Amino acid sequence: MRFVGRALLLSVIAAGSAAMAAAPASTADAAAGSVYYVAPDGSDSAAGTQAAPWASIARAQTTAKAGDTVYFRGGRYAYTRANSACANQTARVDAITLNKSGSSGNPIRYWAHPGEKPVFDFSRMRDDCRIKGFNVTGSWIHLKGLEVTGVPQNNNRNAESWGLWISGSNNIFEQIDTHHHMGTGLFISGGGGNLVLNSDAHDNYDLRSNDKPGENADGFGSHYTPRGRPANVFRGCRAWWNADDGFDLISTYSPVTIEHSWAWRNGYKPGTTNPAGNGAGFKAGGFGGDYDPNAVKHTVRFSVAFLNKAAGFYANHHPVANDFFNNTGYGNNPNFNMRGVDSKGATVGRGNLRNNIAYTGTPTSYMAGTNAAFNTWNLGVPLSDAQFRSVSTSGWDAPRGADGSLPVLPHLRLAANSALIDKGTDVGLPFNGKAPDLGAFENDGR
Repeated sequence: MRFVGRALLLSVIAAGSAAMAAAPASTADAAAGSVYYVAPDGSDSAAGTQAAPWASIARAQTTAKAGDTVYFRGGRYAYTRANSACANQTARVDAITLNKSGSSGNPIRYWAHPGEKPVFDFSRMRDDCRIKGFNVTGSWIHLKGLEVTGVPQNNNRNAESWGLWISGSNNIFEQIDTHHHMGTGLFISGGGGNLVLNSDAHDNYDLRSNDKPGENADGFGSHYTPRGRPANVFRGCRAWWNADDGFDLISTYSPVTIEHSWAWRNGYKPGTTNPAGNGAGFKAGGFGGDYDPNAVKHTVRFSVAFLNKAAGFYANHHPVANDFFNNTGYGNNPNFNMRGVDSKGATVGRGNLRNNIAYTGTPTSYMAGTNAAFNTWNLGVPLSDAQFRSVSTSGWDAPRGADGSLPVLPHLRLAANSALIDKGTDVGLPFNGKAPDLGAFENDGR
C-alpha cells in the first residue's frame, strides 16, 4: 500500500481508522438545525438567542434536540454544587448531566463559539462524595472546544473523581482540554463507538485518593465496556503530567484504538519528577493481572511516549496480543513492556509489534513469546540522535492548529538521511516510499 504526499497519507489514515464513528460535523452541518447560545452572564429565563443567551448547559439541554447546536460564549462557568445531594460520602453526583440523545447523523452539538474559550470550572464544588464534572449518559452528542477543570475530591474515602465520565455511545469529544482534576480527565465507562479527537488531558492528581495520592488520576481512560460494542477511539490526543497513566484501558471488553497520540511525564506529581502513580504512557488493557477469556485486542499506532515514569507502551498483563504499530518510545522504563498473562496465570509476552522505535531508556521487556519484527531492536539498525531532526522533550504541549490538530514539531521525526526510513514492513496502513518508515512519523520528504 503505497501513497505519495503527506496530505494524502493523513487523509487516508483518518478515513480508514476503526470506529471512526462519525466524522466531526462542519459549521454548515451545525446550521442545519436550530442554534442556541449560552453565556456566563446569560439568564436561563432568556430566549437562548445570541442577543439573549441562557446561562447554563442544563437549560440548553431542555430545549436542544437532534441536529441542534448550542454555542457557548467564552468565559468561566463556575459550579459550586452538584445537581443532586450526596447520599453518603462514597456516592456519586454530577455537576452536569447530559442524558438527552441526538441521533445518527444528527447529534446534539455543544460547541465553543468560534474563536472563544468556554471554561467549565468545578474547583469550588464542596459536595462530600465522588464528583463527575460532566456525566454524559446520552448518545450522539458532540462536545467541542470546551475546557474542563478542577473537579475535586472532598474526602479521603474514595479513589478519585472525574472531569468527564461517559457511559453513552457514538459521542464525539473534540478539542477538549481537561485538566487539574483530582482524578481522571476523561473516562469512558460502558459506552461504545465514542471518538475522542484532538483533546488534551494533563496535570490530573488525586491528592486525597484512598489508595494513596496519585494512584488513580489518568489522563484518558476506557473501561468496563461490554463485549461486542463498537471500538472507542482516541485520535490526536495528548496526555502529560498525570499522576497515574496517560492512557489506561484496563478492564474493558470491547476494543479500543489509540492513534496519532502522545503521552509524556506521566506517573509523577504534576509539574515535578516526584513519583506518584503507575506512570505508563499507554496502558493497553489488562484485568488486574488476572487471565480473562473474554479479552479483546486493542490497537496503539502512530503514537509517541517519552519520559514516563514506567513503560511507554505497556501490555499490563493483557491475555491476548494487542497491535503496536509504528510507535516511538523514548526514554521510558522500558519503552515497550509486553508483559501478558496466559490461561494458567503465568507471565508471558503478549503483543504484535511492527515498525516501532525504542531509543534511550530501557528498550524492551517481556518480549519472549511476542510477535515482534521490523522494530529497531530486531533490525539492528544504528540508533543515535543524528537519526532524528530533534530529540527535544520540550515544547510538546505547544498550541494546536486552528483545526485542533497536533502541532507539527521536528521532535523525534526522522532526519532526511535517517537509516530508519523505509525499514519497516507493510501492515496495511498507508506509507510513503518503498516501505513504511520506523516510528510514529512517516517521513514527508521535508
